[in-house]
Amino acid sequence: MIKTLKNYTKEKVLSYLLELAINSSDENLIRMTHLMEMIPKKDYYKERIRWIRGLVRDKHPSIEFPRRILRDLHPNQRDKWISNLLVNHLLSGTNKRKEWSDSHGYYPPSTVVISPTMRCNLNCYGCYAGDYDKSQELSLDEVDSILLQMKEMGVYFAVISGGEPFYMEGIFEIFKKHSDMAFLVFTHGGLIDEKMVERLTEVGNVMPSFSLEGYEQETDERRGAGHFKKVMHAMDLMREGGLSFCGSFTHSRKNSDIITNGDYIDMLLKKGVFAMWLFSYVPVGRKPDPELMPTPEQRDSLRRTVVDYRATKPMLFIDFWNDGPMISGCLAGGRKYFHINANGDIEPCVFCHFAVDNIHRSTIHEALASPFFTKIRARQGAHDNLLRPCMLIDRPATGRELFASEGAYPTHEGADEIFTALADSMDDYSSSYAEIADPVWEDEFKDHPAQAKKTGSKK
Repeated sequence: MIKTLKNYTKEKVLSYLLELAINSSDENLIRMTHLMEMIPKKDYYKERIRWIRGLVRDKHPSIEFPRRILRDLHPNQRDKWISNLLVNHLLSGTNKRKEWSDSHGYYPPSTVVISPTMRCNLNCYGCYAGDYDKSQELSLDEVDSILLQMKEMGVYFAVISGGEPFYMEGIFEIFKKHSDMAFLVFTHGGLIDEKMVERLTEVGNVMPSFSLEGYEQETDERRGAGHFKKVMHAMDLMREGGLSFCGSFTHSRKNSDIITNGDYIDMLLKKGVFAMWLFSYVPVGRKPDPELMPTPEQRDSLRRTVVDYRATKPMLFIDFWNDGPMISGCLAGGRKYFHINANGDIEPCVFCHFAVDNIHRSTIHEALASPFFTKIRARQGAHDNLLRPCMLIDRPATGRELFASEGAYPTHEGADEIFTALADSMDDYSSSYAEIADPVWEDEFKDHPAQAKKTGSKK
């Protein structure tokens, strides 16, 4: 009876949310936050919802982002993302994850990243996945099993990477079968045409993220002649179809001046980009080169720029390395996410190419509860500066220690190079960035943790 009442309440709230979603006025946004607050049990989520309500009342520029979702999206995608990501994953899902934590001794990650295939028609320099065996591919049944295990924990959001995910035959069957989940798909964009836009509209629960390096010159230099125009065309098709999509940017020493220029973001806004994923180049994968890494000064400049973007641009920004203060450190090892590659290896992170477990011999639960992942999560919590969270580029000694422990093995040839041949370079980078990040932490973050989690900076 209690379970039935809970389900009825959730369904009733969802029905009201979808009814309100046809109008993006401030009044309706505030009504939606009151409804959202009824579902989660954790005070953290209730506090964040109240914070969002305050932003609406204050007419903060960032509220234009959810307003765009309600106003501009095709109804099928809009309703799917409200029901699957907002309700199933973020609101009711957190209750299920809390129950899992109480029963199993650890809180499940927020998502899983799956690389179902390593097939790709590009040959990008510095590709983090460039050294995996291109013939590796998970079966549809294996991907299905992973998602079922995640949903058992209360996780209804999955990231699909690769390789090029849309090369995998049957991938849309996965999206249809798991119609209660939300999927973010990192793609180079070259395969998206009118037919694929129709399929994306039909399923509604998939948001592509297009990889870019800057403008045409920078993107084509890395991804091949004509690729930038293909991506721009794909964005036009998505926007005209009323579908949301993201951009993905690899920050390097060569393109830092582009991503820190607001004109670039404005160009992407005009194309219809809803969110921007920002990654720093890490010397793993194809021909790793520390000279491509953004300098410590460039990394700090991006961090500060993103704070400004969040206050002025109607776009969501996820800064994978610099958002440590907002998310209490590194995400890896199942703390917030983990990666399953196309061979089934269960890796701590898409950039950490070593593992102890594989889906062919372990369950997801066994991998998350393993001494290996448990040790990673414990070491993450020991850092005193959350601007330097990464065990590859910020705490390389920790990465080398973990790689040498608990039976870890490299998941492709050359994966250990960042811990061996490049060890001195990583130590030098870590020390140089610490000279900038440690004073910043003391000045801007250490005594202002609540504000840091909201904005990424007190300034």
